[in-house]
Amino acid sequence: MNRRLLTSAALIALGSALFAAPPQTPKRPKILGVAHISLAVHDIEQARIFYKDFLGFGEPFKLDNADGSLALTFIKVNERQYIELNPEKKANTDRLLHISIEVDDAEAMRVYLASKGVKVPEKVGKGRIKNSNFMITDPDGHLVEVVQYEPDGWSMLSKGKSLDGPRLSNRIAHLGIIVGKLEPSLKFYGEILGFQEIWRGSKTGTVLDWVNMKVPDGDDYLEFMLYDKFPDLKTLGSLHHICLEVPDIDKAAAAVEKSPARKIQTRPLEVKTGINRKRQMNLFDPDGTRTELMEPKTVDGVPTPPSKAAPPR
Repeated sequence: MNRRLLTSAALIALGSALFAAPPQTPKRPKILGVAHISLAVHDIEQARIFYKDFLGFGEPFKLDNADGSLALTFIKVNERQYIELNPEKKANTDRLLHISIEVDDAEAMRVYLASKGVKVPEKVGKGRIKNSNFMITDPDGHLVEVVQYEPDGWSMLSKGKSLDGPRLSNRIAHLGIIVGKLEPSLKFYGEILGFQEIWRGSKTGTVLDWVNMKVPDGDDYLEFMLYDKFPDLKTLGSLHHICLEVPDIDKAAAAVEKSPARKIQTRPLEVKTGINRKRQMNLFDPDGTRTELMEPKTVDGVPTPPSKAAPPR
């Protein structure tokens, strides 16, 4: 009788312990890299000349509206990275529509982000090109698309295609986005999404200008473009930018000069060494969005020390 009572008490205690145990936090799935940037353009044909004819990228597929007009088109940098071009809905606005990160499990990321208090949709959607995706918003109001490439999605079905052009680069190294207050963005991208800070830089040495945050499971990164006063539209076009990695900036500059579409670039071309001591050159599309060509290593192969300057806000 006593043994049965002890056994019952033990089972009750075990059940209570299991019931009282806090639920486990869902594990964050892998974030593999920067998937794409989505831009609004004033003249789609001029934008095509810049990104296709001038930079040399292919256009594997596009989406149309119900009336047959263009909804958006996809410029392919490599098998997993794209530049989306959207006909503008309103003139004289910020050209950046959203950025995108690639994950290995979109549903697991949705559940994980919800557990961290990030606003997410009730379920993962399927885009018109059949990839799994959903949108979240970062502390500065940037839309961030979380995408998982599906085997039957257009991205994977176009593997090996639209890569035969005279491309200036094979990789988007980073995307630049403006950031007002640094700490909320460090918490969102760093603590929650798992991005790792790899460098920070300053033009003057007294005020911080950039913070680079690398995806946790790849080499791509975001560059936080810090500001004090909110930038005007012209400045936004330079701050919100695409960085294309090139192995030799001199060869890239020579290719640009010889391009049949050279006249699309109306601004002077200049190869220079940045604050990070990497050689680079800036190009601008017809809407003023900057494409930065940059070598992957510093001029002497030695890493540039990070700035210790304070952020502007």
